[in-house]
Amino acid sequence: MRLTKQNKLMAAGRKLSKQQLLFSALMTFFCILITYFFWGYIFAKSALLGGLVAIIPQFVFALRAFKYAGATKAQLVVDTFYKGEKLKLLISVILFALTFKFFIIVPITFFTVFCLVLIMSLLTPIFMKH
Repeated sequence: MRLTKQNKLMAAGRKLSKQQLLFSALMTFFCILITYFFWGYIFAKSALLGGLVAIIPQFVFALRAFKYAGATKAQLVVDTFYKGEKLKLLISVILFALTFKFFIIVPITFFTVFCLVLIMSLLTPIFMKH
């Protein structure tokens, strides 16, 4: 299969989203290890849940966002991104609600890891240069 310009654009977006997800998962794992060894199981569970609440919506967005590319499909690309962001926000709200309803967590650890994972996903392009 020959790569067209559109396929190259989609491949670049997918590559960046995979890097962000991998980097987010590694950051979450690192935070879980540190919290487990220094503070124990409940803190580590809170770190895990904070990371998952950040990563799962990013994953869903990545699946939806890079379906289309190219100048001829510009409006479709924009619409897909907007729909993906709406879905990401909805999933985030649901995951927050489920976490607070069904798990006993340490809120400071949960929110710290959640924020770290979100910030690190924004900084991924700086750390992972081509």
